Amino acid sequence: MIEKSLASLSVLAMLLTTKHVDGIPLYRFEMILGRHGILAGNDCKSMELMMGAVFWLLPLVFGASVLLTWVLRCYALRSDLIDIPNARSSHRVPTPRGGGVAIVISVLVALPVIAWLGLISWAAMWGLWGAGCGVAMIGFLDDHGHIPARWRLLGHFLAAAWALFWLGGLPPVELFGLTLELGWWGHAFAAIWLVWHLNLYNFMDGIDGIASVEALTACLGAAAIYALSGVSGDMLAPVLLAAAVAGFLVWNFPPARIFMGDAGSGFLGIAIGALSIQAAWLAPPLLWCWLILLGVFIVDATWTLVRRLLRGVKVYEAHRSHAYQIASRRFGAHLPVTLGVLAVNVLWLFPIALAVGLERLDGAAGLMIAYAPLAWIVARLKAGQPEELAVQH
Repeated sequence: MIEKSLASLSVLAMLLTTKHVDGIPLYRFEMILGRHGILAGNDCKSMELMMGAVFWLLPLVFGASVLLTWVLRCYALRSDLIDIPNARSSHRVPTPRGGGVAIVISVLVALPVIAWLGLISWAAMWGLWGAGCGVAMIGFLDDHGHIPARWRLLGHFLAAAWALFWLGGLPPVELFGLTLELGWWGHAFAAIWLVWHLNLYNFMDGIDGIASVEALTACLGAAAIYALSGVSGDMLAPVLLAAAVAGFLVWNFPPARIFMGDAGSGFLGIAIGALSIQAAWLAPPLLWCWLILLGVFIVDATWTLVRRLLRGVKVYEAHRSHAYQIASRRFGAHLPVTLGVLAVNVLWLFPIALAVGLERLDGAAGLMIAYAPLAWIVARLKAGQPEELAVQH
């Protein structure tokens, strides 16, 4: 027993003083040691704190989100913050909007608490808090009036820069077994990724429950992969976000009694994007896991945008040519599409992401496998094409 303990200590001492051992990256040793319980000191203390937080903090976040959504619904009804159906809408009944602010408030209040408990670094907390708050404020003001697109975009890039500053930018990326040090090009790409993801989240928040289900499954899926791959100490932030989203989903599940609004969708977009960058610092495969888990939204939004660009239409104008919108019109209801997204995320994307997280599959290969059928479905639905073509079976 003594010899085993001394051996473990010597391995840990070696890991603390080097980034590679015989050419193998440090994070892989940390993940292996975490899976086998060798990291027994701070990790055990962190796990005890996290379990305590799960039992008292997550129910509070969920309950606060449920209650705040109700309050915001009452406020929206009194203030006439109502989405009125029009030719570009996917809904038929006037519905209050802005309920996503409940997610924002619940998460922003809880983040400093878990940072104080040592369950997330203060740098990550400030990155998430500042970027999320800034994007939510822009969305809130846009929900109550109108901010020109160029100023919204400027604000989004400033929020992305803030997040990347605190997170340390984009770390080296693994691609087909190669480790790529992208430097400033990587940081620029990460900024574009964050801005695109927060905007695509807004684009994809067009039918009841779909944005909430996407965030819920992606965050819980990522947390499960963290736990199974040996980095369970960092799983509370995505679980916290999932708890807030679940509280809002109580009111947003089809048929929705309130919509998320730009504040909530933008906040989710930047927060989930930032978590994916943070995950890349924990272990490079985890970035690919997030990209796979978010596949439904990424493929639909990107395909539709490219198709509209090729057609020469104004991409910033409202439209109903996303694949999920076309599917909801064909079904004549939102619920089958939202449940379909849930099924795809759980039964198709999560197993592939898990294989990548456990290093049974290369990240880039896993991404291509995951996205291929999604791209086929989007193409079959004629996403991004004129509506008269897309509605044809």
